[in-house]
Amino acid sequence: MSRIASRFEQLRTAGRKALIPYITAGDPEPGATVGLMHTLVDAGADLVELGVPFSDPQADGPVIQGACERALAHHVTLSNVIDMVAEFRRTDGDTPVVLMGYLNPIETMGVEAFASRAGAAGVDGVLVVDDPPEESEELIRALESQDVDPIFLLAPTTADDRMQRICASARGFVYYVSLKGVTGAASLAADEVEAKLASIRKYTQLPLGVGFGIRDAESAARIGAFADAVVVGSAIVSRVADHRDDPDGMRHAVAELVGSMRSALDRAA
Repeated sequence: MSRIASRFEQLRTAGRKALIPYITAGDPEPGATVGLMHTLVDAGADLVELGVPFSDPQADGPVIQGACERALAHHVTLSNVIDMVAEFRRTDGDTPVVLMGYLNPIETMGVEAFASRAGAAGVDGVLVVDDPPEESEELIRALESQDVDPIFLLAPTTADDRMQRICASARGFVYYVSLKGVTGAASLAADEVEAKLASIRKYTQLPLGVGFGIRDAESAARIGAFADAVVVGSAIVSRVADHRDDPDGMRHAVAELVGSMRSALDRAA
């Protein structure tokens, strides 16, 4: 059983929902990332989503775009991000880590080389925003050969027939994008999200995570009432940006937000 499957099984047994915070690797500077990953876990994260900085992050709003720009100013590459996961694994062998990014850096490294290095470093899942399952046979095969879960996105506009195809290719969990927009946009319509998740459950028994638009403890608890996991990115990344010149303050602000979400999810369970 993969680390992701094992973690979700533990959470189901305990009657809890997964909290999956996102940070961009290398933001605000490369030396901060591994410490921030440990801060997230200490504050209550069940999985960690680590963004690979990219120059044209099409699915991301201005907050995460800014994080990518800061990381790229330090010349952070996909290879560096994999090394960060390996460093994290020296002291945390349990928390699942999912890489989120775009296809270009993977193709530059080479699909087989990427999958091999990611698996060896302790990456548990990979979500490639611009590589839909219809076009990702090579990547899926390479990841699964290394016991790394390919994770895919579903959107409010995804038709049922395509939803079924995506769910058949997914491993680990399915990530539902709750908004018709980029990360950090708009506010959630919880009733609509709940109805969509009910439709998705017809096609998969994998856990369903919801991201985009979750920004505080209240919205996390509202979505956690019917989702298996909540993913929060821009709200955390904005705190990193606000305290980028104060490492202690940055870790405190991030831990405070994640801790409040963890408490809200547990109260709502």
